[in-house]
Amino acid sequence: MVRLNDLVKHYPSGGDDIVRALDGVSMAIDSGELVALYGPSGSGKTTLLTIVAALMPPDSGSVVVDGREITSLSTKEAGRYRRFELGYVSQAPDLLPGVPAIDNAALKLFGTRVGVREAHRMVAPLMERLGLGDRMRHRPDELSAGERQRVLIARALSTKPRLVLADEPTGSLDSRRSREVLSLLTEVCAEQEVAMLLVTHDPQAAAFADRTEALSDGRIVDHEPDMAFISPRPT
Repeated sequence: MVRLNDLVKHYPSGGDDIVRALDGVSMAIDSGELVALYGPSGSGKTTLLTIVAALMPPDSGSVVVDGREITSLSTKEAGRYRRFELGYVSQAPDLLPGVPAIDNAALKLFGTRVGVREAHRMVAPLMERLGLGDRMRHRPDELSAGERQRVLIARALSTKPRLVLADEPTGSLDSRRSREVLSLLTEVCAEQEVAMLLVTHDPQAAAFADRTEALSDGRIVDHEPDMAFISPRPT
């Protein structure tokens, strides 16, 4: 479903120095598969997500999603790709203040020709599935951190995307809430046959993935010495 082919992205760093954010990254993700990209800060994870989200072109290489090359999309085409084919879950709960949870979850749908009533009808079952059935009319300041994160998940999945990018989605949550959010992502990924790339530096989050890739200094590495203490995927 998703194929990254020899992605390269370098940045100048003063003088003759170059930051090799990505230095030939290749990876494939199948439908229904959750792949964790594990690595420390500065390893190139955010750069990779930005390129896959069609927010920045690579210096070279390609990203093919469902048979289409997305690194060469026009600005308009890239916007449609992010709206309809891509779901994004960030670490920070990026919700509109003072706006009910159901409207925050339906935000992507409001950018289409779908009316408010229809958008609510479409997103409500998903919110129920995520345990937010009795919180739909609550504003962000009335929701817990875990509930706000689940609203973001509902928003990301509202347009039935083929690919979800999750950028440190549990970085601000405690261990119990982290497990809840990761369990939901894992279940939805399998049920809706969504390809999901989970970026994390947390080995316990990586344990939820079907497969883990380790990124170091812009390269996928064969060995994962810092992940030896990861427990088997929770059940």
